[in-house]
Amino acid sequence: MQDPNEDTEWNDILRKKGILPPKEIPKDDDEEEQVLQQQSVVKTYESMTLEELEENEDEFGEDDEAAIEMYRQKRLAEWKASQMKNVFGEVVEISGQDYIKEVNKAGDGIWVVLHLYKQGIPLCSFINQHLRTLARKFPQTKFLKSISTTCIPNYPDHNLPTIFVYFEGDMKAQFIGPLVFGGMNLKVDELEWRLSETGAVKTDLEENPRKQIEDKLMSSIRSSLPPRKDRDSEDEDY
Repeated sequence: MQDPNEDTEWNDILRKKGILPPKEIPKDDDEEEQVLQQQSVVKTYESMTLEELEENEDEFGEDDEAAIEMYRQKRLAEWKASQMKNVFGEVVEISGQDYIKEVNKAGDGIWVVLHLYKQGIPLCSFINQHLRTLARKFPQTKFLKSISTTCIPNYPDHNLPTIFVYFEGDMKAQFIGPLVFGGMNLKVDELEWRLSETGAVKTDLEENPRKQIEDKLMSSIRSSLPPRKDRDSEDEDY
């Protein structure tokens, strides 16, 4: 049988009569490869993240821009929705029965700050006030509090206040006892810095505020001391 795509005079006559279909024009290899690449990119941008869409922006053709912008907005909306799900903004009281659900199963990417306290201990009440401030400032972090013995039976009072820090259900840090917190002189930004060192919050503080206090204290001590020569002469008198 004669090849219908063969370039012969007879086949040309048959094409003019409509008996054979028009002859296919071969595509340039480079053009065909470019088309395949564009098709490959178009197929994949539906599953790309916002970062990947930005990185591959130059790979898309003009015909894809409207569709890509639609997917970008879709990804952005999904991201905002996921962020809204993880907004807490307050300190929630839990019991031992809530522990697994609220702490161990808090969810992917969730930091949890749990304060074990007891009523009647001033430093515990003081830290609860600080945590309320921090919970409003860092709504992506879950702040919890629990009366110590309802959460952990027979938990000793001398370990209070206690703060446990968890990430995705795993303990990352613990602060146990009044000495760790520096007593009633603890400032809210000092507690914020402590929590930021564990990763539980993203602080905008540039350095440990406690260091500033210590530097001022040392400076005042140095300024109150007599000059070195005067001290040496006093020592000689003795």
